[in-house]
Amino acid sequence: MASVGNISRRGLLGSAVAVAAAAATGVISAGTARAATRGGHAPGGVTPLWREFAATPFTHAQVPFIGRAGYRGGSDLPRHHDVVANVLHYGAEPDGSADAAPAINRAIAAAGERGGGTVLIPAGTYRIDDIIRIGHSNVVVRGAGSGRTKLYATKNLTELIGVYGSRYGGDKSSWSWAGGLIWLCPEDRWTSLTGAIKAKAWPFEGWTGNKRDEWQTLTTVAPARRGDRSVTVESTKQLKRGGIVLLRLADDADHTLLEHMAGGGPGPEAYYWDDKTKLTSYVPYEWPVRITAVHGHKVTLERPLPLDVRPEWDPRLTTLATPLTGSGVEGLTLEAVETPQSQHLLDKGYNGVAFQCAYDCWADDITVRHVDNGFGLIGASACTLRRTRVEGRGSHHPYYCREGSHDNLIEDFTIAQRTVPAPAGTQLHGINVEGLSSYNVWSRGEMEMGTFDSHRGMPFANVRTDITVNNNGRHGGDASAGPLFGARFTHWNIRVTNGRAGLMRIDGLAPYSATVGVSEVTEFDQIDVPDFTGDLHTRLEAYGAPEAVWPPNLHDAQRALVR
Repeated sequence: MASVGNISRRGLLGSAVAVAAAAATGVISAGTARAATRGGHAPGGVTPLWREFAATPFTHAQVPFIGRAGYRGGSDLPRHHDVVANVLHYGAEPDGSADAAPAINRAIAAAGERGGGTVLIPAGTYRIDDIIRIGHSNVVVRGAGSGRTKLYATKNLTELIGVYGSRYGGDKSSWSWAGGLIWLCPEDRWTSLTGAIKAKAWPFEGWTGNKRDEWQTLTTVAPARRGDRSVTVESTKQLKRGGIVLLRLADDADHTLLEHMAGGGPGPEAYYWDDKTKLTSYVPYEWPVRITAVHGHKVTLERPLPLDVRPEWDPRLTTLATPLTGSGVEGLTLEAVETPQSQHLLDKGYNGVAFQCAYDCWADDITVRHVDNGFGLIGASACTLRRTRVEGRGSHHPYYCREGSHDNLIEDFTIAQRTVPAPAGTQLHGINVEGLSSYNVWSRGEMEMGTFDSHRGMPFANVRTDITVNNNGRHGGDASAGPLFGARFTHWNIRVTNGRAGLMRIDGLAPYSATVGVSEVTEFDQIDVPDFTGDLHTRLEAYGAPEAVWPPNLHDAQRALVR
């Protein structure tokens, strides 16, 4: 803990949080007030919605609890790893003269076979003519820093794996939203996934395997409420402390689960769900979570429940594909050979870093350049992306979060202005979330281009906070994917440099949402209307005045609240 004379940022935020929480109960100590005002903000400057949230953080109607997003419930990334392999010792050349991918992958495999450890890629430029695959848990691939170690990728995923069509039909390329030239995915899952692609049997990409029914019940779950940390189960015979399980909630014929995700009430009840075939393909809702304690018939979970658990949704804990855990990639740049950006939805797969069926994994100090798609979370949960950057000729999806990805943290991120004009017929999104993905956080971002993209599929309870954005992208998503937003979407301290609307201010679009401290914006040609009728039960505070918001970063404040 920092001393009083040298208080840390987290300590300062924690003091502000304490003030807000105390204000909610009417009790503020002199010491707490002094700590908060060191940052130039008196207790009276705390944003009213934060005072309200701090009193009921796990069950607030509009603001989700995201204080445990990311690696190990929001823990700092591990800093000390034993180096067990150096790619130079496996034949990699650091001058770009030969394909280094086989040597790098051999070093990664050797580390995996030893049970984990760090694979070192010293400073230099390494040509890679294949995918770099991290398929074993507890393996960390570390460069000498994003400015010193570069992987230069010469081929795309279409060349390396094959054409990847869409399971929803049409002539779209799924490499427009899947896969990476650095791909973190459990070995068996990656083999089954790429085998299906090569066989043109376009797979389900999520937690249960190539099909939605590849799971087994561990136990059924008794009713519980959103925000509960413990659940009562029928049997704990197959459950153990530290294990990762899948909470599975199936929808019923009246779509009451989807209505619940949208906040409930007359608007969601009046919405017509039956023809939203892409949306309904995303349910059951599947939420991976680590068990922290088992006692009798009670199971304690690493994070609070994201939704109510009701009997009509057939709640159960099930098996899932063995996840990749404790693995990361650090300190390097992945640069693809520079080619023109492909036409919209026809990407060839010059993609950056992908996390798939990964839990408690991370990227730190990673730059990707000249890529079709930057950083992807596909059926990934509890991962942290820190100090990441997308730059170069322009990307379709700089960041995308889909296929039921939950509880991820993307912080200190940058989307740089493109270096060449966008070719006609291409598309730019930004920080994308879709497919019932929930409780993900984008924090402390600099977006020199792009937008806050919902691709429909009713993502819910996601947060964007403390971000500066030149809002010049467009959001996507087809009508069969259903609503743009579910409940408890929050935009908090968003500085829009070009004054353009488009999913920035969401109080007129997202049900049970919060728009706090967003710059004043005006509509442009992509004008959205709410998916739900009637009162959306939204909150709007400090509109046009992001500088007035305290605490300035919703994630930092929530994290301090639970420490």
